[in-house]
Parts: sequence; C-alpha cells; structure tokens
Amino acid sequence: RGSHGVTPAAMATGPPELPPLPPVFREEGFRDKFLRKTRENPLVPLGCLCTAAVLAWGLVSFKRGNVRRSQLLMRARVVAQGFTVAALLGGMAVAAARPRQ
Repeated sequence: RGSHGVTPAAMATGPPELPPLPPVFREEGFRDKFLRKTRENPLVPLGCLCTAAVLAWGLVSFKRGNVRRSQLLMRARVVAQGFTVAALLGGMAVAAARPRQ
C-alpha cells in the first residue's frame, strides 16, 4: 500500500472519474412560465377568463336587483368552472401520455 492507503493498482489507473455535471436551467419567471403553460393548454386560461367574466356579470346583475339573471349567471359560472376543471384534467392527461424527451 502507498503512503495514503491507496493501492498501487489504483494509482496506475489515474484519478477516479467525476460524475457528469447536472444540466443548468435558466431561471423561469412568472411571465415566462405563464406563457409556456398557456401554450401547452390554452383552454385553461380561457376557462378562467370566462368564469371571471360570468361571475362579474352575475354580481353586477345582483347589485342592480335583477335576481333572475343573477341566478342564471351563477349557474353559468358553475358550468364555466366545470369546463375549466375538465380542460385542466384533459391537459394533464395529454401531458402524461406524451413521451418524455
């Protein structure tokens, strides 16, 4: 054995190989991530916008005293939310079925 507990055979092969460096990813900001996710599944933001618009319209109708329209719009909001959730789940299913790169 050598002076530091290393066998002569290990010294003959050279220094041990270092593991490969992990890939370096650039920091993704909120805007970049939002745009990437919107491109991946454009129906989710569309559903969110529809839900917010119907909710706002329903609240305005309620404030103006049009209870019948307000109730109809709150039901429409639930439908829009259901569409958004379905779009989200559909996008997740498509992403899971897509082969990894």
